[in-house]
Amino acid sequence: MIRKAAEFAKKAHEGTFRKGSKIPYIYHPMEVALIVAQITDDPEVIAAAYLHDVLEDTDVTGEELREEFGDRVLYLVQQETEDKSRTWRERKEATILHLEHAEPEVRILTLGDKLSNMRSTARDYMMEGDEIWQRFNEKHRASHQWYLEGILHGLRDLSEIPAYQELYQLFKFIYGA
Repeated sequence: MIRKAAEFAKKAHEGTFRKGSKIPYIYHPMEVALIVAQITDDPEVIAAAYLHDVLEDTDVTGEELREEFGDRVLYLVQQETEDKSRTWRERKEATILHLEHAEPEVRILTLGDKLSNMRSTARDYMMEGDEIWQRFNEKHRASHQWYLEGILHGLRDLSEIPAYQELYQLFKFIYGA
């Protein structure tokens, strides 16, 4: 299932790149899956890590995911999918609120996703400094800090996991908090 999810995600994200870079987008779901695999050996959760952005960022439908990977993987991916019709702030508030009641598997997916994003942001921040915020839809550094503070709070039950500790350290590095 994990290999199948990797291939499915690779095909779905083909030709797309990370914001502000020439890095193929598939590297992000690959990294998320590796982070998640260090926390759990549940193949459906790892598969969902590979697939976590396909509903949000590609033409893949929920029905396609269900047919290929089953109800649980679809559910996990849906829990990690933002509603792009909402504003940046509304989407981020919804994610923070959702984490308060999310299942452990969903929190693990969120941790993998946010850690991967923060690693990328930290690498680029070292080169670009505060210019990095210009590549995002939300261009205010303080907004990103607020969001990550909310994520860290929502994931606090995972604070003993090395991935959480790394996320926290990267947060401190970028935001000086």
